[in-house]
Amino acid sequence: MENPDYGIMRRIHKWQAPQWVRWWMVYATRCGDGWIWAGIGLAVLLLGGEHRLAAASSATLAALLSIGAFLGLKRVTLRTRPCYLTPHCWSTVTPPDQFSFPSGHAMAAFAVTVPLSLHFPDLWIGLFFCAVSVAASRIILGMHFLSDVLAGSLAGAALGYWCFHLFTS
Repeated sequence: MENPDYGIMRRIHKWQAPQWVRWWMVYATRCGDGWIWAGIGLAVLLLGGEHRLAAASSATLAALLSIGAFLGLKRVTLRTRPCYLTPHCWSTVTPPDQFSFPSGHAMAAFAVTVPLSLHFPDLWIGLFFCAVSVAASRIILGMHFLSDVLAGSLAGAALGYWCFHLFTS
């Protein structure tokens, strides 16, 4: 029986996505490179009211911890990226590094999204839309397996939750 990750990868790599999906996924993955989170952090510092320092601090710490975690885990797991196993039919995005597990983009996205959403509940829909878009883009563009993204998202959310409580206690 085939590993479900590989079956999903093969179907996605053959999918001729509509042009709007292609644009959305490339844009989402580029946003997940970090600049959108830095921009949101700056906006929080400028417009975040009385919670701005706690919100920015918890999100920044969570992002930094997630970067350290995924870099360390990638060196240990050494999982090959899907784009190196099966060619993608339309994606030309190149991976930032050699290894796949866990997804650093997804981990950082959720590490930032969770504490900011807890500090600013009115923003949670937009923040989670951004984080889910970044996570989905990594699968659809052939950079990660589904399990890489799920693990990264859960780990990032846990780090974000912990950092939120660290700065609100």
